Amino acid sequence: MTDVDIDVPFDVCDRSVYVPAAETLVLADVHLGKAAASSVDAPIDDGSDVLERLQRLLESTEPATVVVAGDLLHSFSKLPRGVERDLDRLLEAVDAAGADLIVTPGNHDTMLAAAFDGETAPAYELADRETVVCHGHERPDATADRYIVGHDHPALAIEGRKRPCFLYGPGSYDGADVLVLPAFTRLAAGSTVNGMDGRDFQTPLVRDADGFYPAVRDDSSGETLWFPPLGELRRLL
Repeated sequence: MTDVDIDVPFDVCDRSVYVPAAETLVLADVHLGKAAASSVDAPIDDGSDVLERLQRLLESTEPATVVVAGDLLHSFSKLPRGVERDLDRLLEAVDAAGADLIVTPGNHDTMLAAAFDGETAPAYELADRETVVCHGHERPDATADRYIVGHDHPALAIEGRKRPCFLYGPGSYDGADVLVLPAFTRLAAGSTVNGMDGRDFQTPLVRDADGFYPAVRDDSSGETLWFPPLGELRRLL
């Protein structure tokens, strides 16, 4: 399948994006505590995995700001075992990199105030004055040229293999662009978007999925493969 040439104002990284105009790294759906809250043994230590991958991203992008687009934690009524330790390590890594951390709370962040005393906002406008970051489970009050959200954990099935993917919809939400990030945690199975339409997405920012371009990052080469929009891609896969 031919890779699509698409011009985007962000750099695709490991389940995250870097916005050069705002010197900002954005990731979503970290879900710290998901392994501890699971009824089955998790294949990885989610806290250590998140920390190691974030440290690599901080070194490669050198951001001034790190924004978590919701669901930093995986908690509802109590903090899962080890979450405070893992969160402290994450905060120390961001601080050591000389960056500020902002969290836009998601629907899993009901216990966020008990563990995180840093800056939070329902929607956060980046320094480029064009991009607003929010979790995506609710319609944002802030207007923007571009929204970066999480929440749906998109994944693309290619030749029988499911891969986390990014979804970019130019002009798709009241004329604004929308970028849906994959879950940063590798413990999230992901929602296979191949056959999904707007009604299947949990975020209200995706109304018509047909115009969204999926992108998959090849970790081995560091390259990003862009595919035709979902409406066209369904006929090709």
